[in-house]
Amino acid sequence: MKPPVHRITALMSLLGLGLASAAARPALGQEIYAGKFPQQSGEALFQNICQGCHMPDAKGAIGAGAYPALAGNARLKAAIYPITVVVNGQRAMPPFGESLSDEQVAEVINYVRTHFGNHYKDIVTPAAVKAARRQ
Repeated sequence: MKPPVHRITALMSLLGLGLASAAARPALGQEIYAGKFPQQSGEALFQNICQGCHMPDAKGAIGAGAYPALAGNARLKAAIYPITVVVNGQRAMPPFGESLSDEQVAEVINYVRTHFGNHYKDIVTPAAVKAARRQ
């Protein structure tokens, strides 16, 4: 026996409202306003942008893709490497250069380079990010 048409219509309407509602709000942890991230601290930027793929402990993940660990990552030693990757993207990682200011890029890189078992003491400055953008 087929369900009445009005039940199917009602179900489809509810499903449509749920999908429209989900599409209207950003994904959990993804607060973006006018293409820019509002967070300013390195920790807040990491939590809002990076940990979705690299995990909260920065140990990376393998599943739908391979997300490298940032924890204990020797590639982070040369400051230009994370600057270039964050600004321009690399492989499956999207570029964040247009969504983050020089200050925000420096903040999130300095946070990652001094946490998660990383002890790189040389600080990335907004001026270094600005110079890297021009290259």
